[in-house]
Amino acid sequence: MQGPGRDDVETLVRALLDADAVRFGEFELSHGGTSEYYVDKYRFETEPAALEVIAEAFATRLGSATPAGVALGAVPLVVAAALRADRPYVVVRKARKEYGTGNRIEGTLPDDSPVAVIEDVVTTGTSAAEAVEALRAAGATVERVLAVVDREEGGRERLADAGVELEALLSAADLLAAADDGGRH
Repeated sequence: MQGPGRDDVETLVRALLDADAVRFGEFELSHGGTSEYYVDKYRFETEPAALEVIAEAFATRLGSATPAGVALGAVPLVVAAALRADRPYVVVRKARKEYGTGNRIEGTLPDDSPVAVIEDVVTTGTSAAEAVEALRAAGATVERVLAVVDREEGGRERLADAGVELEALLSAADLLAAADDGGRH
């Protein structure tokens, strides 16, 4: 599947910058490393204008796939994309709960269509790969992860090792190029 065109990239970058979701400084990342920039998913996931642009981009890339979001971070993204595409979705918990239904996958997996995992920011690809594994264990066919941003730090390779293609709306290079062009916050 083809990635976003130049106009799409510029629109998406502008949406993230307008939501003040790209910050510069020294940041510790969830995998323990540090970075000179940070993509704040909660900024773009809670800003209606940015969320609308992202939802449209995901909805046009879903094809026949059922969207699946990784709890908790990707839930707003999968809901917005599913609403835009007018289809049901599923949520993948990080672990099975010991109460209630005890489900790891919430929602109904389709019998006859693939599932595309929706993720916010991919760095190492760990949470997306774990979601793919859980979905496959539940009987789903998963071949793609759709992400807002690929930080280009090994996530694509990790997912490829799991037999999954990463399709990111934006790369770290896209964001950093925009920052160098005067969009730095």
